Amino acid sequence: MFVPTYDLAQPGLRSPRSLREAWIALAGLSAVFLFEMLDNSILTVALPTIGRDLHASTTALQWVSNSYAVVFGGLMLVFGAVADRVGRRRVMLAGLVLLGLASLATLFVTSVSGLIAVRSVMGIAAAMTTPGSIALAFRLFQADDLRVRAMTLISTVGLAGLAIGPPLGGFLLAVAPWQALLLINVPIAVLAFVGIGRGIQADTDLHRSPADYLGGLLGTATIALALVVPTLFVEGSWTAWAAAALTVVTAVLFVVRARTASHPLLDLKLVAHPLVASGLAYKAATGLAAAGLTYLVTLQLQLDWGWSPALAAAGMLPQVAVLIAAGPLVNRFVRWAGLDRAVWLGALCVVAGLAVHALLGRLGYAPVAVALVLVAIGIRVVGAVAGVNVLKGLPENRTSIGAALVDTASQVTSAAGVAVSGTVLAVLFTGGIAQPGWTGVQTAQFERAVMIGGLALTAMAAALVGWAYFRARR
Repeated sequence: MFVPTYDLAQPGLRSPRSLREAWIALAGLSAVFLFEMLDNSILTVALPTIGRDLHASTTALQWVSNSYAVVFGGLMLVFGAVADRVGRRRVMLAGLVLLGLASLATLFVTSVSGLIAVRSVMGIAAAMTTPGSIALAFRLFQADDLRVRAMTLISTVGLAGLAIGPPLGGFLLAVAPWQALLLINVPIAVLAFVGIGRGIQADTDLHRSPADYLGGLLGTATIALALVVPTLFVEGSWTAWAAAALTVVTAVLFVVRARTASHPLLDLKLVAHPLVASGLAYKAATGLAAAGLTYLVTLQLQLDWGWSPALAAAGMLPQVAVLIAAGPLVNRFVRWAGLDRAVWLGALCVVAGLAVHALLGRLGYAPVAVALVLVAIGIRVVGAVAGVNVLKGLPENRTSIGAALVDTASQVTSAAGVAVSGTVLAVLFTGGIAQPGWTGVQTAQFERAVMIGGLALTAMAAALVGWAYFRARR
């Protein structure tokens, strides 16, 4: 069977006129995003089993998840720059091979340190592949409508993986060892490799300037530290302040390097483009809201209201349903509203959802469900549009680092959302928050902390959305 391959950079080769024409490429790109979203969600339910099997401490188990996120977030900008220079398709295919090998290595893990090492390698593979899925989806099509529909399709597949991860993981643990959860990545990597290898041609419009290795080191250190600091603050570690200060220092040095280097890793003039800057701010607002709200609602349902984990999972279903099922509606809404109006209306839904939970969430489940739905609607709309706007504001040979910026903005602000919520709870709640039998005073402290933490998240998200709106108008 003939399978057409596409790359807009090649003269004379028309772009696909529908999603169906590019189905094999979209299948491969969707598989990449499926891996990113499924990987951590399916592993979460296995952490107690892994802890017993590998005799892991609580801190070690935390790093089983965090090592992946820190390496993933820290290396995205670097691999985005590398992909723009040596080829997006080439870097993605290499990352998929690395993912498959790392997943197979799980079979030989006998200690928690070995598992953390495997998870770190998976983080490297994710940094090599995930930004490319957005960049290549954007490059497949010339029409904005098709770009939005393609990104909506890819995100729907990923969000479906996020939703089915925990129940799928629980089912597999009933019939197989925990290693099977990570072996699922192997067929996903094979599907993605075939789809991208057959559906997309090699890049020809590469970025030819020399690589900025010092800028890459400073950027990686800044992002990795920014992702570690929230965990340290939530744990109440004294090293959190030192890490936060070091983060500021490396961030300042990175900006200085970007302004003075002949060929910087990240051209700040490009980032300042209204479409790019506003798109990143919109994505940052949704990342902050999604992580912060999920953290607060999960604690509220189980610790304050006494719901079982299964019932609490059911309580999150309104959000899950919107994230998975809203794709076709998002496409129609974006066509009706246009890209610019759609993205800020979606972002307003995010802010409204946070405000509803902060002000009314303690009154019962109904306002909690409304908050979850509003934030989910905003995530779907902003997720489909903001990435397109960011890549539209960049040159064709910088799309990979643009996609990496989009993912980095979400990763860093997601960590910030949990940090803000966790820090407020740590300050206002006395005693062990996970201990049963709260007193009336503790219940009041928790509800007050949720309200203050929620209002803080609302203010931060509103500031990002407001700045993005006025920046985009320029």
